[in-house]
Amino acid sequence: MKNIIKQLRKERGLRQEDMAKELGVSRQTIIAIENNKYNPTLELAMKLGRLLNTPIEDIFELED
Repeated sequence: MKNIIKQLRKERGLRQEDMAKELGVSRQTIIAIENNKYNPTLELAMKLGRLLNTPIEDIFELED
């Protein structure tokens, strides 16, 4: 699954550390998600959408 979290985070002026703290995860988790190495749980995906003020359907894309 691909995502645009890094792009959205930078557009909003958020640091990985700040995002991780707000979401209750480690910075390493944010790095792994941004690098498409880890697919977040549904709960975390929804929190990301809320934090980034973006529908999760616009953040994540299924790869064929």
